Amino acid sequence: MIRTLLCVSFLFLTLSNDCFAQRQMENLNRGLVAIKTDSNHVYIGWRLLGNDQPGTGFNLYRGKSKLNTKPIANATGFIDKNPTGEGYTVKSVTNGKEQKTSEYVSVAKKNYLSIPLKIPAGGETPDGKEYTYNANDASVGDLDGDGEYEIILKWEPSNAKDNSQRGYTGNVFIDAYKLSGKHLWRIDLGKNIRAGAHYTQFMVYDLDGNGKAEIACKTADGTIDGAGKTIGDGNADFRNNQGYILSGPEFLTVFEGASGKALATESFYPQRHPVKGDDPSMDEMKEIWGDNYGNRIDRYVSAVAYLDGVKPSLIIGRGYYTRLVRVAWDFRDGKLTRRWIFDSDEEHNKAYAGQGNHNLSIGDVDGDGKDEIINGASVVDDNGKGLYASGLGHGDAQHMSDTDPDRPGLEIWQSYEEPKKYGKFGLELRDATTGKTLFGVDGQNKDIGRCMASDIDPRYKGYEYWGSVGGLYNSKGEEISKTKPSSTNFAVWWDADLTRELLDGNHIDKWDYNTGTTTNIFTVEGCVSNNGTKSTPALSADILGDWREEVILRTVDNIELRIFTTTIPATNRMTTLMHDPQYRLAVAWQNSAYNQPPHPGFYLGEGMKTPVKTKIEIINKK
Repeated sequence: MIRTLLCVSFLFLTLSNDCFAQRQMENLNRGLVAIKTDSNHVYIGWRLLGNDQPGTGFNLYRGKSKLNTKPIANATGFIDKNPTGEGYTVKSVTNGKEQKTSEYVSVAKKNYLSIPLKIPAGGETPDGKEYTYNANDASVGDLDGDGEYEIILKWEPSNAKDNSQRGYTGNVFIDAYKLSGKHLWRIDLGKNIRAGAHYTQFMVYDLDGNGKAEIACKTADGTIDGAGKTIGDGNADFRNNQGYILSGPEFLTVFEGASGKALATESFYPQRHPVKGDDPSMDEMKEIWGDNYGNRIDRYVSAVAYLDGVKPSLIIGRGYYTRLVRVAWDFRDGKLTRRWIFDSDEEHNKAYAGQGNHNLSIGDVDGDGKDEIINGASVVDDNGKGLYASGLGHGDAQHMSDTDPDRPGLEIWQSYEEPKKYGKFGLELRDATTGKTLFGVDGQNKDIGRCMASDIDPRYKGYEYWGSVGGLYNSKGEEISKTKPSSTNFAVWWDADLTRELLDGNHIDKWDYNTGTTTNIFTVEGCVSNNGTKSTPALSADILGDWREEVILRTVDNIELRIFTTTIPATNRMTTLMHDPQYRLAVAWQNSAYNQPPHPGFYLGEGMKTPVKTKIEIINKK
């Protein structure tokens, strides 16, 4: 009966998306890029927007010269074989009439856009150890409402720590840069925010619907906003002699995107002591979170979700090994307010304890037009009530999309850390709505830390799946190859077809299903990835050009961010992925703890059907 209702629900969703409210989303420009290729031609790419009318074509201009004889309607890219050095503009064509001219772009002489960086000065910890800074995770948002993304970058000290590691860390800084390279502002999170992947997620999104993105993150006494104003007591120092910060005020702050100034600051929820609302003693800490030295208590995750189907809300999480707490926040009319709190310690939520990941996903898994929070092996509904907990425990990686287009709704592919404790599966594909296992791979009693899901073999409909154990599987659970890609890291749409390529470190590879090997198609010289063995980019997302994705990496010396975009001409076209709500939210949460690649809310791969557009409302600058 549940399955029948689910099928009807998704059929209804497919037939009539009008029954749901429209989600507020960014008013983007064309994202025009012009890149000189190795053959001295120029590749030009631009966006098809979510609010473009069906049948929209484009006229492309080099200077004042139109390069096409009839509107370009089968792609959103073009190769100019006779460039003159002039820049380019594009005009959409609707019902035979040209619309307004896009932004003008000059030709980039290399296969990337460069953003010069301002490296923070290094420092010395209280115990006399010196540290320096590396550019780390990045995100994007339209901070000033001009339709162009800005880059928001986290600077991480060289002594950043995992929660399990003792030691002082340097301050964390957050910078904002225009694509032109202009530095806008810097936020100093201060000495009372510890540095490390689990401590310092930052969400970039237009949270209040004013057409400009904000930045939200955990702050503390001594945080200095982008306008130079200190939050709380600038002299307070709550670091203990092991470098942990287990006492003192905690805050959640929303910063203005254009200036970096603090707009609203409230006491942080989830709290260290969810019952008493104050700092727990060592004994209480162990009872509540599972240890008494700070490993589990400060495991954070963050995201953005459309809980009402219209406006975005912040999701702030604490804990996943043991107690799991999630809090939804709204930022409206300049104020932060709590929408709901989910706590696995409540009697009816006990099954959710220990069912969280080092990351999370957001998407509408039940087809009601509102988003759910996928913690890993558990899902919280849009109203803050538990939807289900599978009982398979904690994991490091998960991937959610319509990975099997023959089934209604979304699926989730996940790896698990403790198959011996919770069940034999080390890898599992499940129904995102019900948590029902579709197929699993024996974990061999190992910690299965990595997994990946993408359409890499066009012979099989849907995604392929692999991880640290087993072989390569199709969407029916059949092992189609004993060999598999060595990369279980990121995936990226880069070349001309609809299958996805593999992004790992500073290189992009393509799976050759005939030989069972990967072939390198793009390698970046002089750039490095982030986060140690995770080898993740600063950001991977569709932020420029056509629907395919860009990769942002830092140079080895940290003096530049480089934004790499494909120059391979495509014969297909698709709405920018940033106007697909699930994909856009995935870009926002990409920097949360163990970074994961973004996936859309529809099947994107060989044999795909034209996706049904989610109803969106484009927010203009106010």
